[in-house]
This record gives sequence, structure tokens and C-alpha cells, in this order.
Amino acid sequence: MSCAARRKTVFERCRGWLLIALCTLALKELAGAGLIYAKAALAPHLMARAWAATLAEGGVHKPWPWADTWPVARLRVPQLGIDQFVLAGASGNALAFGPGLDAAGSAPGAGGTAVIAGHRDTHFRFLQQLSPAMSLSVELPDGRRVQYRVTESRVVDSRLPVSAPARQGPEQLELVTCYPFDAIRAGGPLRYIVSAQPAPGQWQAHSSFSAEHGVIPL
Repeated sequence: MSCAARRKTVFERCRGWLLIALCTLALKELAGAGLIYAKAALAPHLMARAWAATLAEGGVHKPWPWADTWPVARLRVPQLGIDQFVLAGASGNALAFGPGLDAAGSAPGAGGTAVIAGHRDTHFRFLQQLSPAMSLSVELPDGRRVQYRVTESRVVDSRLPVSAPARQGPEQLELVTCYPFDAIRAGGPLRYIVSAQPAPGQWQAHSSFSAEHGVIPL
């Protein structure tokens, strides 16, 4: 076999292995994307099942065995048709599936300031539609619901020093997302905050709520 023929054979073999490697990589990426879409489609149903178990039995119920978060509350805004499960923690993994309860604050219904964060382009896009006096509710793990009224919305710069959310004192709810809502690049320093207070006539907060229902250890 001539040198030219040998070089051609080697080239064809290398090209064949390269095509196999590229096809394998493409199949792996497609499988990963399919898994992400499948999980996104199934997540609401699994969250609902986990929340139903929490209401029935108490304690922590993960939506799937390897999940690093679980539902700790249910947020509703009837006027806007919003019904979302609030997850434990405000990490990126948790926020991919729903708004998250920030461990820096208190639990809803326990007094102090409860902080719930969400992405501006998905679950918390509706925050821009909230206005003072609008009603929203938070269902707790024991089945009780706290009715809130929106009091204000504001934009703050996360680069400036701020006080940590109060874990004691008057009950307050803060819904937080990035700002502006139509920003091209994510992760900017501005935050849009909607504050709400319990509607008149609500029950008094119970300090034992968090520990009893597994909300504190986020």
C-alpha cells in the first residue's frame, strides 16, 4: 500500500471516530435537555403531592428523593390567578422550581419578616402587577392561611448595606426579585421588593410554628 493510500485510510478512520464521538456527545446533550424538560414538567405535580403529604402528616416531604428543597408554604394571589408552592431556601437550585423562603428571615406566620425570593422572568414576574391594598395569602404547613395586604413596592440596590430581616416583632412579608423585569442581562444589583402586612383581624403569630413544622432548618 502506498503512503498516500495509508494516509487516506488513517484519515478516514479518524474521521469515523470523530463522527462517533460527536454523535455520542450530541445524544448526551439531548438526553440531558430532555431530563431537564421532563423534570420541569413533572415538578409542579411532585410539589403538589409533597405539599399534600405535609398538610396531612406534618414534617418535611421532599418532592423527589434526591431533592435539596421541599415545599414549606403555598402562595396565592387570587386576583392574578397565582398559585405557587414556596420552597425551602433561596438557592439557585430551589428557585429553578419555584419561589424560595429565605433562611435569613422568619417563617410566615411566626412573627418578624418572612422573605420569599423568586426569578423575575418566571415565577415572580407577576410582582410588577401587585399594587397597594391587593390581597394575597400564604398557606402554612398546618393548614392555616395568613391573609396579607400589599402595602408598598420599592427598588433597592443590593450593593448597599441593609439590615437583616427581623426574625421577631410585627408580622411582615417581603416578596423579592431582580430588577428591572425586562433586563437583558441577569444578575444585576437592583432588587424589586413588594411588602405586605397581615390583613386586619388575622390570628396572632405563634413562635412555635417554625420548629414544630420543620421550617427553620432550611
